Amino acid sequence: MLSRAQSGDAAAFSALVAAHRDSALRVATVVLGHASGADDVVQDATTRAWRGIATVHGERGFRPWYLHVVANTARNDRRSRHRRAALAVRAAGQRAGEPISPEDAAIGDDERRSVIAAMNRLRRDDRLVIALRHFEQLSEAEIADVLHCPAGTVKSRLSRAMGRLRQALDPELGPDPGGARS
Repeated sequence: MLSRAQSGDAAAFSALVAAHRDSALRVATVVLGHASGADDVVQDATTRAWRGIATVHGERGFRPWYLHVVANTARNDRRSRHRRAALAVRAAGQRAGEPISPEDAAIGDDERRSVIAAMNRLRRDDRLVIALRHFEQLSEAEIADVLHCPAGTVKSRLSRAMGRLRQALDPELGPDPGGARS
């Protein structure tokens, strides 16, 4: 499919983009700090991706490359508008067809709100690396492709971001739980 898109097949390119649209929207939302404008960013990124499709190497490389284009486009958009809104993470709802009790729904909503509030208190870079790993389920190698950094850097950034998220969720843990040195 990628080779067809690189040969100018717009339908093949559209199919590639459609397969990753939800991920692109989530990445744009994380970088922007809110869902407002994410559709526009993805549309602009898709136009940029079409112009640069020849630079992608291998079928597996399209997703990280495309999400990198989306992340850069979102950064540029945010920078140009000087936005600093809170993150509007949409936590996944219940699995289809799975019954849920009112008590479980209330607990789940409270936990979801707590995680969203804690994520909103993190720096943008922390939110992005956590979202790519835990919401988008990208591997460390794929995240490295998206962020254009070594996989080891991704591992350390993710570890530090998760520590800050844990601390934001439970301030009594103190800074960097488990990582304190004496």
